[in-house]
Formats: sequence, structure tokens, C-alpha cells
Amino acid sequence: MSTTKRVLITDLDNTLFDWVELWVRCFSAMLEEMLAISGVPKNQLLPEIAAVHQKHGTSEYSFLIEELPSLQKFLAGRNALEIFAPAINAFREKRTEYLVLYPGVAETLQELKQRGTLIVGYTESMAFYSNYRVRNLGLDGVFDYIFCPEDHIVPDGVEEIRRYPAEHYSLKYTIQHHTPKGSKKPDVDVLQWIMSDLSLMSSECVYIGDSLMKDIAMANDCGIDSVWAKYGVAHKRDEYKLLQEVTHWTPAEVAREQKIRERDDVLPKFVLKSDFSELLSIFDFESFAKTRG
Repeated sequence: MSTTKRVLITDLDNTLFDWVELWVRCFSAMLEEMLAISGVPKNQLLPEIAAVHQKHGTSEYSFLIEELPSLQKFLAGRNALEIFAPAINAFREKRTEYLVLYPGVAETLQELKQRGTLIVGYTESMAFYSNYRVRNLGLDGVFDYIFCPEDHIVPDGVEEIRRYPAEHYSLKYTIQHHTPKGSKKPDVDVLQWIMSDLSLMSSECVYIGDSLMKDIAMANDCGIDSVWAKYGVAHKRDEYKLLQEVTHWTPAEVAREQKIRERDDVLPKFVLKSDFSELLSIFDFESFAKTRG
């Protein structure tokens, strides 16, 4: 017998779309052009990239080219956006090609929307990147709320590379809230904060994510029915190796992650083996508004 639920809280990256594939394709295309243009050896550039990513706490940093010491030396005061335009364009072309939803995601979310279920997204990707993906995946307005970290700051003296006014990048229908600064999965506090912010009860919620050690552990510890998007597991794939080389995680954070992985008690209540739409056969989703009327 299906359990009635009124709220879906979902991770985004590797749960709704293949973030690792997207990141690797975009970053690799950009990196190849950066190396060809500058002539800087790859083994020299990658550690510099990792350092910049760690400095800003993200592996998606818009001003990476301008902050790499080797490229600063190569540029010698020349305009980075002009010299490295082929690298930026290569990134954007791959982003257009590989930013796609997993099978069953769009149809399932639309079904839940029609039923009146509250749909909440929670991601550790910063606001600008989350907004871009939500808008371009056609999910602005499908999500009722998105929770994510606020953006990194624009460095002094760096030319803005975003081509449109700031309002172009904002969500028009989905309400966006910033998570508390420094909060990270699987901290129970941040998920409880989200629930408190929206006045939610754990019994009416479902939480779905691809990471056992982050998403599922957090949901379990918070008393929410957990659903593992097994199809989205990325850390065992070859593509993950490049991400590890330039990750924004500090050594302390890597050690923290390893400690979490050593837990042997993280078991999801439910598993989606191949398709997001399997969610509809597990729960009977109904209107959130009716329960608040």
C-alpha cells in the first residue's frame, strides 16, 4: 500500500540530471582550449585550478581564467575574455549539449505539480549556477522553492563575463532561499532549517538524492522517508577522477567525507534503480495546499 505524501524535497545534481557528465564535458572542453592557447602544461595548471576552487568553495567558478597565476603571466595585462574566448565558447557549447534531465524527471515533476504536491529543491551548487540550470531545464515554476548557497563574490578589477543584466539570470516563478553560510550535506541542521522555514512536518515529506553518504544519511537522521536515486551514483565513474583533481574540497573536507563513507548504517528506505518516475509507484502524492487550508 502506497504512503501518502504532500512534499517532495529533492537534490538536483546527479538526481535530476547528470551533473558529473555535464561538468566534465564543459570543463574538459574549456581546459583543452586553455592549454592550447597558453601553452601552459596541464600538470602545472591543474593544481592552480584546484587552489582557486578551494579558495572560493566551488568547482564552478566563473572567473577561473583570470585568477590562475600561470595564465596571468601569459596574459601580461591583455584582456582575458578576448584571448580565451575560444575556451569560454567551448564551455558554453558543451553546456548547451549536455544539460538535460534524466528520463522520467520532467514527466514526474509535472505530474506532482498537477496534484498540488509541494516541490522543493535543495542543492549545494551556488545560486547563479543553480538558477541557470533550473531555468534552462524548464523547471522554473515547477519547483515551488529552491534552497542553495548564495553566489561567490565578483573579484575586484575583473571584467564581468555574464552577457545579460542580472535580472535575466533570476528565477521568475520559483522562490529561492539561500542556505545558512557554511552548511553542507549531510548536516541535519540545514535540512531541519529548510523544514522549519517552510513549516513542514517530516511525516509529510519525501527526500530523494543520489548520495548515500550525504543525501540519504541526512534524510534518515532527520526522520524523513529517504529515496536513493541509485541511477545517479557518480563517484565510481571514470569521469569523477578529473573532478577529484581540481575539487574545491579542502583536505579537511575530504577527510570528513571519508569518515562519512565509513558508516555502514546508511540504508535508504526506498531505491529508484533506473528511473525517477519509479517514485510514483512508491508514494501516493497529494495536494499540499489542501492540508493547509
